[in-house]
Amino acid sequence: MLTDDARYRILKTLQSRPGISQRELARELGISLGKVNYCLKALIDKGTIKAKNFSKSEHKTGYLYVLTPSGLEDKARITARFLKRKVEEYEALKLEIEEIQKELGA
Repeated sequence: MLTDDARYRILKTLQSRPGISQRELARELGISLGKVNYCLKALIDKGTIKAKNFSKSEHKTGYLYVLTPSGLEDKARITARFLKRKVEEYEALKLEIEEIQKELGA
């Protein structure tokens, strides 16, 4: 299953670096090459991204991953949910830190 976090991180990276290889994407995101391949196929099947062939050199063929208009909308929705979740995590962590500091001060 493609989680919001994985989808957000992949779409964010592809938007800024559409020519990134799957191997580089896997390394950058800290996930397996197989998971990257699975996620990209799912995003292509959903119509979120398009993969276009291009030649990096005379001997290698790669893909250019481009967000579609619906992919850009999807990324905006995911980004809003991601930000909301991270702010909630931050607030909870902030309270936990304050409680620990009170315990240490007591």
